Amino acid sequence: MVVKRLKDLEALVKGREKKTLAVARGQDPHTIEAVARAVQGGFVDAIMVGEREKIEALAREKGIDPSIFEIVEEKDEATCGKKAVQLVHEGKAHIVMKGLISTIYYMKAILDKQNGLLPPGKILSHVTLVDAPRHHKLLIVSDVAVIPTPTLDQKIAMLNYCINVAHKLGIEKPKAAIIAANEKVSEKVPATVDAAIISTMARRGQIKGAIVDGPVALDIALSKESAEIKGVESPVAGDADILIFHDIETGNVFFKSVTYLGGGSIAAMVAGAKAPAILTSRSDTEDSKFYSILMAAAMA
Repeated sequence: MVVKRLKDLEALVKGREKKTLAVARGQDPHTIEAVARAVQGGFVDAIMVGEREKIEALAREKGIDPSIFEIVEEKDEATCGKKAVQLVHEGKAHIVMKGLISTIYYMKAILDKQNGLLPPGKILSHVTLVDAPRHHKLLIVSDVAVIPTPTLDQKIAMLNYCINVAHKLGIEKPKAAIIAANEKVSEKVPATVDAAIISTMARRGQIKGAIVDGPVALDIALSKESAEIKGVESPVAGDADILIFHDIETGNVFFKSVTYLGGGSIAAMVAGAKAPAILTSRSDTEDSKFYSILMAAAMA
């Protein structure tokens, strides 16, 4: 099947071999609600690392039987991250998830050279699924949360991670737009230069599994009408599956605009690690956290 909306993730994951989720400091209401929803739906099993008393009390407050979780007692915030990662190393978990833990502690556990989840030579990047009500399908977006100013090599890694996600979502030949302010290549605008290099590499077969074009302005990537009006010919015009942004500010503003102004929904995870790592904001909704779990389960 091809996943076109976040809700389609349920059908994609349902019936597959169940994966186990290790939640670092899983003791905030939205995380507990989202994890419980995923467990009760039969999508995953869950190990909550944190303070048992708080986890059980919050679960009961939300009408959830805490016995559906395995709970690993740990009061120290930083150690919660380390223990969640260790569960993956021990083969007891296949996915890690950020709960009520600082991003610094969570990422430090993942990036630890001795005991972390980053293979040598690999790059971590954030991949977001954006479900915008007015758009005809999901958008796979990178990077909005991890790499501040990606180099050319990092952009290529970001693109390859997005292509892999697209394939796992049933999109055999995703269309990827390398986003810039316009389609004209200029050395004064680094985003256009990187985009032109990446699209040339794809045409030469150095990047496989996708149709890639760039530089492409956002309106061209999302609207065939805009491309026709502007006279821009692009194989991804109006039908892009993947958007690669030049820097974290551009990507972050894009996805927050879609969610807060456009009524969109998101799911997100960190790619490049030995196991999918869910990295959502502590303020993200239960839905966002739930679909992020399903996304990670589909990738695991």
